Amino acid sequence: MKPSERIILALDVSDYNEAVGMVTKFKEHIEIFKVGSELFTSAGPTIIEIIHSMGKKVFLDLKFHDIPTTVTKSSLAVAKLGVFMFNVHTMGGYEMMHVTSQAISDFALHNNAVRPKLIGVTILTSIDQTALKNDLGIELRMSAQVKHLATLAERAGLDGVVASAEDAEMIRTHTGKDFLIVTPGIRPLWVQADDQKRTLTPKKALQMGADYLVIGRAITSQPSPLEALKRVESEIADA
Repeated sequence: MKPSERIILALDVSDYNEAVGMVTKFKEHIEIFKVGSELFTSAGPTIIEIIHSMGKKVFLDLKFHDIPTTVTKSSLAVAKLGVFMFNVHTMGGYEMMHVTSQAISDFALHNNAVRPKLIGVTILTSIDQTALKNDLGIELRMSAQVKHLATLAERAGLDGVVASAEDAEMIRTHTGKDFLIVTPGIRPLWVQADDQKRTLTPKKALQMGADYLVIGRAITSQPSPLEALKRVESEIADA
């Protein structure tokens, strides 16, 4: 893939017009845009339709986590929107992930449609080892918990996971070569970490085994966003 194809630009805004403006500004340079819960709650499916009308792809980042029936029905609604990729929480369990994967595969087959990539969130990059133990009550080391969830997701039929770039090398070692690793928390050296606790640079993330890099404020909040994007692409090409 070209450097620009590995970047998923996060539209981390709530205003519809602002989001459309961002897509318009970056559409010549970015193939995939992330629509998260903030923007989707505000703008609804219309923002996905607009992005598609510009010939671009959508990663719908809503992190479904509920009982299997609810997640399956929600995922089928997402599949009808024609998104490129969406996600569920791996801690929803094997059954939830498996029946959802089967449902969207059946939907794509019966409707002669492209099956969206289904990926599972492992542990949020805002959670560190202390929070994992004290807040979530999980005694395993972070790497062991992420490994367990990633292999569970692969066994359930998911296409990949969302995980910290710090865990990408370990995940790549324990999953198939086509298993996707999507990494948020990407911060070039010249950008502050903000609320992310487990971050890596774009170059290091790719060297660790990441396929796609979710980047938002590291590009969009810079004085010259397009120049920041070029710097990130140069770092990716270096990897």
